[in-house]
Amino acid sequence: MDEDVIGQIRATVRQLCDGFPGTYWQEKDRHRAYPTEFVNALTKAGLLSSLIPEEYGGAGLPLSVASAILEEIHANGCNGAACHAQMYTMGTLLRHGSEEQRRKYLPGIASGELRLQAFGVTEPTAGTDTTSISTMAVRDEDDYVVNGQKVWTSRAEYSDLMILLARTTAKDKIQKRADGLSVFIVDMREVVGKGMTIRPIRTMINHATTEVFFDNMRIPASSLIGEEGKGFRYILTGMNAERILIASECIGDADWFIRTASNYARERTVFGRPIGQNQGVQFPIARAYAQKKAADLMVKEACRLYDAGVPCGAEANMAKMLASEASWAAGEACLQTHGGFGFAEEYDVERKFREARLYQVAPISTNLILSYIAEHELDLPRSY
Repeated sequence: MDEDVIGQIRATVRQLCDGFPGTYWQEKDRHRAYPTEFVNALTKAGLLSSLIPEEYGGAGLPLSVASAILEEIHANGCNGAACHAQMYTMGTLLRHGSEEQRRKYLPGIASGELRLQAFGVTEPTAGTDTTSISTMAVRDEDDYVVNGQKVWTSRAEYSDLMILLARTTAKDKIQKRADGLSVFIVDMREVVGKGMTIRPIRTMINHATTEVFFDNMRIPASSLIGEEGKGFRYILTGMNAERILIASECIGDADWFIRTASNYARERTVFGRPIGQNQGVQFPIARAYAQKKAADLMVKEACRLYDAGVPCGAEANMAKMLASEASWAAGEACLQTHGGFGFAEEYDVERKFREARLYQVAPISTNLILSYIAEHELDLPRSY
């Protein structure tokens, strides 16, 4: 992608973010409210439809551009978590959905008429062991009947559509762990209160996450994406994109923390000198900067491989791990630099600090990434 074009897109994002200063996010955080105005502004600017092909009303841009958009959002003190799923769930629908499904949903998503924000995968008893999920979808003539439960399904209250992973073959009847899972696109407008129940989970950050219950929920058989039983393989596309885009947000967060800490260290005077003159203040910020630059290279490499359509599981995982660690180190340095003021709401440091901590755990924990690297890159025995 031409760097001038990406630069112009970054400038557009910065200008848009100027309209949503820290006070906006503080208010939303205080009341655990969804940033509807921010999401609408991103939609109107065409930023959320960047990955949708032009024939369906989008911009048809590569993942590297979506990465730059989310990075810039976070680097400017905003938060893309309210809408980032619309980008990474696209992979499952775009690459594996039928032409009929793409034409039915993508133009509405591109225009903002429809929101595809919910990704129903994780379950309370399975956690990150996705192949152990128990939610069942049983074929009944022209429908599937779904029973089960999902947890940590973010933005379900604010989404029209959900990408849902469910078991279509009982676990005791499959030969391989990844078999027997299918993926569906669910029109939530048709089933909320009619087999689907959504319950919000209050957390330490304003992430609009929920648990979702399915009680004999009926969805049309046409909701099935691709072939029955191959859903786990289909969502891997979305999972790799998710990890790369989350990593991009972490790079943006790290950039915000480093810039904010550096500015404060230059301006804050104690004992007659700027605190940034002290190496004890300088060094953590400088180290965080080095970590951010190194992690950014891995994010760019993961984007390059994804856009080229070649396997990038290891790179996507490493990008997410390294970037989340870089943002956390930068957040720690920023908070420490600000001292007591770092805990004051008005400085935005404490909010961003809480938000950054999430990505050591989600969408996959660091330990699972290390296990993946050990097995798939180092040929060590499988540990789980």
